[in-house]
Formats: sequence, structure tokens, C-alpha cells
Amino acid sequence: MRPTRPSAASRCPAWWRNRRSNQDSNPGNNRRSWCRDNRRRVVLAALRNLKASNELTLVNEISAAIADAMRSRETVRLSALRMLKAALVNREVERGRPLDDNEARDVVRSLVKQRKDSIDQFTRGGRIDLARKETAEIGVLESYLPPAADPAVVEQAILEAIAETGATSAKDIGRVMKSAMARLSGQTVDGKTVNDIVRQKLGGSV
Repeated sequence: MRPTRPSAASRCPAWWRNRRSNQDSNPGNNRRSWCRDNRRRVVLAALRNLKASNELTLVNEISAAIADAMRSRETVRLSALRMLKAALVNREVERGRPLDDNEARDVVRSLVKQRKDSIDQFTRGGRIDLARKETAEIGVLESYLPPAADPAVVEQAILEAIAETGATSAKDIGRVMKSAMARLSGQTVDGKTVNDIVRQKLGGSV
């Protein structure tokens, strides 16, 4: 049995409603173009709504900073800001909605981590010029993060995490890290530093 071809109404309900409301006796000649244009109108309307609801997000703040960096010809700052904006926009496209503050900060933190990893590689490879560029970009990125957590706060979070998980040895590092980072959520914390302190507390090698 041959499969039934979807009707025009099911393929483009908006076209069908338009036909019935206008009592058009022969709208089918341009159905495909009408449906294509209608989809475009729907997408554009959704983008306008997204823009309107996103007026005060980090993306808009960075767009203004990009314009300022261009006027002042700050090449390193401009490069870092453009990269950050692209990463934020890509994440918004993935989620299909504007990012909240915590999600936006997560994107910034991931970019900072990438640059720190690159600095290690460039330094080992003798490319001090590139390491300095990455360091300068980190300074730009970190300006969009909350102040770094106080070392005493980090220490306390780790001690509480160890007590909560009942950790006694280096094999428990993963559980302690998860608990400690949850306690430090919303603050700027270097995960590697936290990991090193946890290892010291649990008797593991750094």
C-alpha cells in the first residue's frame, strides 16, 4: 500500500487558514512561496522578541564594549570581546533562548580556562609572546566575572565538603570537588587551585 501524501493543510496550516479566511478559490499556485515567506516572517518576529527580551544581557553589554574598543583601537581587548560575544551567541543559539547570568558566567569561565591551558602550552613551547597575549585576554574576560572568592571562603568550603562527604583519602577527591564547587557556585574560583588544596587536605600528591 502506497503511503498517503500529506495534505496541503498539514504541510502548511497557516496557508490553509489563510485560504479559508480569504475564501480564495485558487491560492495553490503560490502556496510554496507563501508558506516560505510566512515562515520567514515567523522567524523574524521571534528574533525581534528575543532581542527585545535580551536588551540588558551580557551580549549587549559586550557589543557596546566592542564598539568602544574599536574606537580606541585596543586590538587585544577587541579580539577578546569579539571571541566572547561569539561564544555567548553560540550558546544562546544552542539553548534557543537568552542566557541567564550564571550561564553567561559559565561561558566566560570556560574561555578563561582555555586561555590558561594555552598559556601553559605556549610557555613550554617558548612562545612567550603568545602567552602574554593570552594573559592579556584573560584580564579582559575576568572583568566580566564576579571578584575572586576569598581564600578563606574557599578553604572553608573545602573543609565543609570533606566533612559532608566523609572523605578520608585521595580516592575521594571527585566527591569532595563536586561538593566544594557547589558551595562556591556564583563566585570566581580557579578549579585547579581548589583541586590542589583538596589533594593536600586528603594527603594526595599535587
